[in-house]
Amino acid sequence: MKRILLIFSVLISLYVLAQNTKPETLIVIHTSYGDITAKLYNDTPLHRDNFIKLIKQGWYDNSPFHRVINHFMIQGGGNADGRPDPGYTIPAEILPNHFHKKGVLAAARMPDQINPRKESSGSQFYIVQGRAMPAQQIARMGAQTGHEFTEEQKQIYSTLGGTPHLDGCYTVFGEVILGIEVVDAIAAVQTGKGDKPLKPITMTIEVVE
Repeated sequence: MKRILLIFSVLISLYVLAQNTKPETLIVIHTSYGDITAKLYNDTPLHRDNFIKLIKQGWYDNSPFHRVINHFMIQGGGNADGRPDPGYTIPAEILPNHFHKKGVLAAARMPDQINPRKESSGSQFYIVQGRAMPAQQIARMGAQTGHEFTEEQKQIYSTLGGTPHLDGCYTVFGEVILGIEVVDAIAAVQTGKGDKPLKPITMTIEVVE
């Protein structure tokens, strides 16, 4: 029995090591405002693998950005045929090393009242724009929510910017490495009811093989 447990432990360790050394998957989000290139984190494998699966299935072909809030985020993920999601959720992978700095990809989800486990939508995601804020404001935010920010996070939030009030609540599973100006451009469009762009903005996503 001990031998079996030892072998199982070794296999788990090898799997974790492989995940940590595996090159991060790159994706390109094509929009009429330009391309956004992002990497998907290996330590959120459920979200990474699901996102890649949906991309390859064509789920995001001509998918709309349906919710856009300047200085906050841009959100999309529904199918072009009107389905908001594929009908399933993904277990939360909320990690302290991934936080809501400007440019990260995170999974949208239903609120805590009906989703206490913070499970993510099967396809809905948002890209953080946010804004820079004084360190004192970040400290007050932490005191109100009980969330502790590291010194590195405080520095990034006060310079690069982001949405720190979302930390610990949503799974962050990737980040933009090229094209953050495209995120800014989309975030600045005119919107109407429900923060929906007045002129439709769609995306098509591909995996960089």
